[in-house]
Amino acid sequence: MTLAQIYLQIVQKRFKSMKEQGDQTLAQLEGEQLHWAYNEESNSIAVIVKHLSGNMISRWTDFLTTDGEKPTRNRDDEFIDSFHTKEAIIAAWEKGWQVFLDTLASLTGADLDGDITIRGERLAVMDAIERQMAHYAQHVGQIIYIAKQVKGAEWQTLSIPKGQSQTFTEAMLEKFQS
Repeated sequence: MTLAQIYLQIVQKRFKSMKEQGDQTLAQLEGEQLHWAYNEESNSIAVIVKHLSGNMISRWTDFLTTDGEKPTRNRDDEFIDSFHTKEAIIAAWEKGWQVFLDTLASLTGADLDGDITIRGERLAVMDAIERQMAHYAQHVGQIIYIAKQVKGAEWQTLSIPKGQSQTFTEAMLEKFQS
């Protein structure tokens, strides 16, 4: 396996893990909780999902051949909370991730040698992937943080529960040393 193939496997795994954390977070929330925002300058989870989906569809549709900022994208509208149901929010979430993950899975090692454009700026394909890694991780982190605020004591952790780090580490060591 080439270094390029290893890289593509790693980033697919990382992005799928990121999506899974978002999936688990959205599953814990009721419809109205998805629209909560700390203040008027803050985004709700619904708005963040709308923005992520718009970004993913624009950036990853015809990724290698057209500018990542499609003329059909209305980025400003992504920051207006217009979803009326949890189902609509989930549908946008899934559509964005589907376009993105399908495109990412279709890339080959040879594609990593090329360039793409976003708003006319030329970027190496790997740079574009890493740019999206940072962008999507930031927003999924925001979604999780907002959900923890909304859920309070009802929040179900997505990682190691507080006070259980040592037990978790011991279990992992046993698993991987066997």
